[in-house]
Amino acid sequence: MTNATTRPWWARRRILVWMAACGVAAFVLWHFWPGAADGPGGRGFRMGGQATPVSVARAESGRIDRSVRALGTVTPLATVTIRSRVDGPLQSVDFADGQTVRAGDVLAVIDPRPFRIQLDQALGQQMQHAAQLDQARRDLARYEQLFKQDSVARQQLDSARALVRQLQGQAKSDQAAVDDARLQLGYTEIRAPVDGRLGLRKVDVGNMIRASDADGLVVLTQSRPIDVVFSIPQTRLQDLLEARRAEPGLRTQLFGDVAGTALATGTLVAVDNQIDVATGTVRLKARFDNADESLFPNQFVQVRLRLGVQDGVTLPLRAVQRSSQGEYVYRVDAERKARVVPVVTGVDDGERVVVESGIQAGDTVVVEGTDRLRDGSDVEIVVPEASGAVS
Repeated sequence: MTNATTRPWWARRRILVWMAACGVAAFVLWHFWPGAADGPGGRGFRMGGQATPVSVARAESGRIDRSVRALGTVTPLATVTIRSRVDGPLQSVDFADGQTVRAGDVLAVIDPRPFRIQLDQALGQQMQHAAQLDQARRDLARYEQLFKQDSVARQQLDSARALVRQLQGQAKSDQAAVDDARLQLGYTEIRAPVDGRLGLRKVDVGNMIRASDADGLVVLTQSRPIDVVFSIPQTRLQDLLEARRAEPGLRTQLFGDVAGTALATGTLVAVDNQIDVATGTVRLKARFDNADESLFPNQFVQVRLRLGVQDGVTLPLRAVQRSSQGEYVYRVDAERKARVVPVVTGVDDGERVVVESGIQAGDTVVVEGTDRLRDGSDVEIVVPEASGAVS
């Protein structure tokens, strides 16, 4: 059996090295490990008593927009599936895929020759019946003159009058047939019903198209202006209605993501007339000019609906920390020590937040470097913020 006195010198040296390494690791973990993850009262980060570098800002009295955030879907003002009103072979397609068109522009043409023949036939029949009506009217004038001279019986006069009325009715029918034939001929030119942007065409030249085709020729979406539909919780409905009574067209902004720049600014145009019982939300619709067509139908966007303003003490939203005990900030006192101060926050605009209690105007709070702090930590202000900076 081998004991400590009989171990070779290299084995004893290995044990001593291992013990020294464990001691160094324990020292580093105890003195440098940021153990403040449990909340504002954790051990924090220590660098041999040195001050922790932080960035700060000053709480100020100000005004913040009250707003509601939601996820919305871009919805075109109109979506039209362009279909033919008559049957026939497609003679030409007069648009490019994705083209922007105006209402009334010709999009496609169906072979018009059969419809011109029908129009000519209706016009010929109308001319024939018009000649008969003209002759019947002349006959009626003669019968009326002869009847005054007591040269014809009243029955002949009544028959002449009935024939004129019959042919007048026929003339109306002929005119309707002509109008219908002309309308069917007009349908051979497929026109855009509204302004908008076309999608990809679904039928090529030479194909037989019919009015019963479900897919149609192309889909047209009206995207200038364009709408965004979104929902807000029913708990915010009263705030919304009060704000809308004061300002019917509430300002609405769109964002590609929560922290991004605004994509567009529009106005609220409609509130749904009932709450969705399945989700406890109410649907809203806002309208945007979309002059640059940066918003596309079915696009998901972040919506911020402005409900008014709120006055109070404001500070950067980044300064507010959260733990299981609630919200708090690190306030820097006159001795350059960070003190944990519980706060109650109100509305925010994504950058600044209203503090309802805990902080007063003029107080200095930490906005960056909070993960290395604990209550009473010495701080070194290295990067003051441009707005409300502390020197």
